[in-house]
Amino acid sequence: MGDSDILYLLVGLVLLFLSGKYLVVGSVQLAKYFGIPTLVIGLTIVALGTSAPELFVSLKAAITNHPDISIGNVVGSNISNIALVLGLTAIIFPIVITRKLIRVDWLVMMFASVLFYIFSINNILSRWEGAIFIILIISFIIYSIKNGRKEKSIDNDDVVIRSWYWSLIIIVISSLGLVFGAGWLVKGASGLARDFGVSERIISVSIIAFGTSVPELATSIVAAFKKETDISIGNIIGSNIFNILAILGITSFIHPIKVSQSIIEFDMLWMLGISLLLLLTMVGRKKKLTRLNGILLLLSYGIYIYTLLI
Repeated sequence: MGDSDILYLLVGLVLLFLSGKYLVVGSVQLAKYFGIPTLVIGLTIVALGTSAPELFVSLKAAITNHPDISIGNVVGSNISNIALVLGLTAIIFPIVITRKLIRVDWLVMMFASVLFYIFSINNILSRWEGAIFIILIISFIIYSIKNGRKEKSIDNDDVVIRSWYWSLIIIVISSLGLVFGAGWLVKGASGLARDFGVSERIISVSIIAFGTSVPELATSIVAAFKKETDISIGNIIGSNIFNILAILGITSFIHPIKVSQSIIEFDMLWMLGISLLLLLTMVGRKKKLTRLNGILLLLSYGIYIYTLLI
């Protein structure tokens, strides 16, 4: 158990938190400058920035012949994003649910998840399946931007409007911080986990997935404290869509990925189940993710990790 692993872990966490904070600042400023709703920014720019660690990890793992890490990273991250990140965020500050989130964004996320499961049944994600994912994510981005301009922009007097290129610089630097921070965190966490003889699949769907979900956690919690709840939930749903369609799409298009039966029969089913649980918590009369809903989501994550380790 090396001291360097612990150092990588701590430095990665700090860098991820700071990068997540400034990614929200830059994104909200950019949204206000162009009159784009923060929900759209959360579903596109912020989602892409916070999904960069998953791309970094999955692509490297696929190329170096570690398919369980490549796939498990995304599946575990999607579970963590909803059950852990969104659960904690809702506990801090209840999140208002819009019709669009249920009828469009959640539906797209669920469609992508089911399609991912269907494509994986033959134990491989091929290049043509990756190409389909890429076409779908491009279509989703175009749709989000086109329809987002029709919505009223959300105002926040706490945000200081700077020039658009200054906001873009903040977003780019923050996204790079997320990539490096996640890389260091994963390196440290993986080193510590291997000292305990844990399998690559378990490492990928738990520790590595948690590590690459820290940007979403940092971004969503900071957004919740700023009362930018559109970014909190838009970031989570958008990141899950990006994880499947963009991350696995790009990765499998570059290098086909083998999918183990254990991931298909256990982890993917949990991913689909928790996505359905999210829907059930969103369709209540209050049209909010309440603190009780947050506790329920967090509890489901605890059960998943427990059943994974026993």
